[in-house]
Amino acid sequence: MSTVLEKKPRTRSGGSAPTALSGTLPQVNLLPPEVRAARGLRTTKRWLVISLVLTVVACVGGFGFALISAAAAATELADAQAETTRLEQEQAKYAEVPEVLDALDQATLARTVGMGADVLWKPYVDALAAVLPAGVSIDTFTVTSNEPTATPVAPADPLQAPSAGQIMFTARSVTVPDSAAWLDGLESVPGFSDPWVSSVMVTDDESGTYYTVTATVQFTEAAFSHRFDATEGEG
Repeated sequence: MSTVLEKKPRTRSGGSAPTALSGTLPQVNLLPPEVRAARGLRTTKRWLVISLVLTVVACVGGFGFALISAAAAATELADAQAETTRLEQEQAKYAEVPEVLDALDQATLARTVGMGADVLWKPYVDALAAVLPAGVSIDTFTVTSNEPTATPVAPADPLQAPSAGQIMFTARSVTVPDSAAWLDGLESVPGFSDPWVSSVMVTDDESGTYYTVTATVQFTEAAFSHRFDATEGEG
């Protein structure tokens, strides 16, 4: 297949106008198609080589970046492992702390439960003596208390309320005591309840004749001191 080429007219060096012989003449491209195809193939190969080179460069860059990232990650991992080891060593120094704290909590709980029914008896003995009628003294004093974890015990007398314990005492009086006034005095003491006189007997000894009075008064949970209760922030 031939191609017709048009050749542009050239002017003479003198700048004169073209003659009739200098007009555009048709030209024929005599190169075979195989030559033109070979030239196009070389161009295509050249671009393929350039693309391949760019691809290889990109792969090498990505691989290098991956190596750098892996090295940084390995360094961070080593630092984290070293820090973990250090913290574990520090933790080992305080391994007994939880055990000590647990033992302290158990001791605090035992104290709270065991001393839950604690009563400061000195003020109550003073109050008991303060309400004694004139000429009356206490000979014996016995306290019966429930277990710290026990519920209030119902008394044998249905007219009495449940209590945390009771105080039984014997008193000596040179005259017949005013039992009603005495019981009212015992009832007025905070923490005391249901006082009663169980017996009054005439007793003779070398000191003379006197009255032996046996009385009982109950005490309630209001008498508990609560001084061993766990406070806020304790334990």
